[in-house]
Amino acid sequence: MGFFKPLLPMRKFFALSLLFFLTSQLFAQSTAYVINAGPTLGSQKWENGGERQVLFKYHVALAIESVNNDNDKSAGFLQLGYHVKGSANRTNFLFSSGGRSTITREYRFNNLSLAIGAKQKFPLGTNGARYFYFGALRGDYTLSSNIKDLSDEYGLNYINIYDPQDAYVKKLMFGLSIGGGLQFNFSELVGGQLTLSICPDVTNQYRQPAIPNVIDPYGGGNITIPERRIRNTAVEISVGLRLLRKVEYVE
Repeated sequence: MGFFKPLLPMRKFFALSLLFFLTSQLFAQSTAYVINAGPTLGSQKWENGGERQVLFKYHVALAIESVNNDNDKSAGFLQLGYHVKGSANRTNFLFSSGGRSTITREYRFNNLSLAIGAKQKFPLGTNGARYFYFGALRGDYTLSSNIKDLSDEYGLNYINIYDPQDAYVKKLMFGLSIGGGLQFNFSELVGGQLTLSICPDVTNQYRQPAIPNVIDPYGGGNITIPERRIRNTAVEISVGLRLLRKVEYVE
């Protein structure tokens, strides 16, 4: 039951947000459906866990956006997407022969994200193109991760006590998404979109308390693994296809 207690406030918030958005659509003249995809540059802040490097992955998302036929200066939107977030640890090995090899360990979290936000748009040229900036509230749900597979990912077949443990991966996170981009028209009902988004989480992807009396497999004796908290930040570049459902009222 402990899992469902934090889930209920999230459900209530996004249910109300979805209801508000769908109600606002009744008063919008038109609707744009935007299919987004592109690369994700994932980074993480590891407290008591050392520095990590950028993880290069991807995302795909579908957004519903309100459109005002007479004054396309602002819009509300709702977006649901699949985002691979995390970080990487790259180790370089030098050989006596002068060769070099790099081993990359990835810490991947496959998250389902729901964001609700607003756009402010500005005209760009005379062909209907616009540039925009946006802000959104976002909730993430962890579908899966590779944490439990790290020990044998490279055939090492041992458990690294300093790696994160699957039991402490959080299912629910909250964060923000901010950014900007360009939208342009191919025809009256079909267009394109380029977006740059910065998506910091406010809550932790991983939180582990201090674990005492752990046998050190390297030096012997007992050690305490310190508390560890991991928080995501992602930078995403999206290429989108905009499909406009245009509603016109005839008097």
